[in-house]
Amino acid sequence: MSRLIQTETGHIYLEGKDLKSFKSRDLAQQLSILKQMNHLNMNITIFELVAFARFPYSKGNLTPTDKEKINLSIAQLGLTELAEENIQNLSGGQLQRAYIAMILAQDTDYILLDEPLNNLDMNFAVQMMQLLTKLVTEFGKTVIIVLHDINFAASFADEIVAMKSGKIFAHDQTDQIIHEHILNPLYEMSVRIKEIEGKKFCLYF
Repeated sequence: MSRLIQTETGHIYLEGKDLKSFKSRDLAQQLSILKQMNHLNMNITIFELVAFARFPYSKGNLTPTDKEKINLSIAQLGLTELAEENIQNLSGGQLQRAYIAMILAQDTDYILLDEPLNNLDMNFAVQMMQLLTKLVTEFGKTVIIVLHDINFAASFADEIVAMKSGKIFAHDQTDQIIHEHILNPLYEMSVRIKEIEGKKFCLYF
């Protein structure tokens, strides 16, 4: 979906258009991606990092609208006071939030996130998932997340695609996936399901 890996067979369509036919700039205005591993060895500030997200729109010449989106994204991740801090001085969690702010500033209809909760403290991880939920429910965005924490998936996802050995093991509405007869063979371990205040939680230790 991200065009980072070439498809071997078939076609992927975005808004009815073959993904391969998109120009890079046009695709970047539709689809944003946060990879699991991000290494940027540059002496730049958080603001400058997040500003990269606006390149598909203004090619580096930031407009007032660009700056507004940058500052809003930085604020949403709780980084306003660190906006002028060099990214080389950030903790792992702060840097991860800066990368997520960059994705938000890109302001695309489709967002792909690979393990976005890496290095985040529990409170920031919950805030992140709540923010992503808001992007879906209030702004109509489509968010696809790779997660290994089944309880975050159970609490926030509308649908789950469960993968095993590189293949789809199960795909359904979240409430239909969070069942012991599905999760036990998926994880090859005993998973118990408990319900608290209407939400299902998985116990596996």
